[in-house]
Amino acid sequence: MLVAVFVSCSAARAAEIQVVDDAGRILSLAQPAQRIISLTPHMTELLFAAGAGGKIVGTVEYSNFPAAAQRIARIGDNAQLDLERIVALKPDLVVVWQYGNAQRQLDKLLRLGIPVYYNEPRRLPDIARAIEQLGRLAGTEDVARQAAQEFAGRLADLRRRYASRAPVTLFYQIWDKPLMTVNGAHLISDVIRLCGGRNVFSALKVLTPVISTEAVLAADPEAIGGGSAEPGGTRELDGWKKWSRLTAVARGNLFLIHADIISRNTPRILDGAQHMCEALDKVRAKRR
Repeated sequence: MLVAVFVSCSAARAAEIQVVDDAGRILSLAQPAQRIISLTPHMTELLFAAGAGGKIVGTVEYSNFPAAAQRIARIGDNAQLDLERIVALKPDLVVVWQYGNAQRQLDKLLRLGIPVYYNEPRRLPDIARAIEQLGRLAGTEDVARQAAQEFAGRLADLRRRYASRAPVTLFYQIWDKPLMTVNGAHLISDVIRLCGGRNVFSALKVLTPVISTEAVLAADPEAIGGGSAEPGGTRELDGWKKWSRLTAVARGNLFLIHADIISRNTPRILDGAQHMCEALDKVRAKRR
């Protein structure tokens, strides 16, 4: 009987699903999640990539990709969540952005005993890892593994093509009032490195620091880039045009990338990376 109990307990432990999330927490599920709530648009997209989109019972505003995500019930936004609605949906897993959701509200979910998976990729390979982990948690490993491999393959191809090209100094603007950028630990900086660029503010300590116009002028980047909800123009960067002595302005090296494909930590960030790499190639061509 003791042997039978031991074997039974061992089997239960073997069946338990465990992952270490980006907060360094060990998350354990007794069985694959069937009712998942996503508290950020990029996590919704990652779940679909992992084959678990059909298991999402609630998400937040601006979860607009893929199209099926727009039909999922809304339970608030990144700033304010409807905790009563979340509890009523009886989730067996909640997935969050570590630095994009209010920790005070997340703490309440943790106190209720709802399993929470934290995501905060800092390097592009972390996205493939997140897809695989979400696939394990949702029981969709085969789909997730294929998606992760496709992402890794495309990433490797971009790295082979662009990473060793002549460096381009770049200031990347994420907001204008106040003026904000990213440091070297931010995922967008990894995209910049992938394309052979050099983030002029990579050494700053804060992940998304507020900086001064004078700091940009002193750095004198060869290019200025940024994200935009309306790609195709340079409206968000037009304010720099009055600084005609800036190298980026003098050479016409201002470019924008659609925010959905550069600011979301999903497979589509490689579409943003492609735009970034092509823009930096245009900068190099103007040196000739």
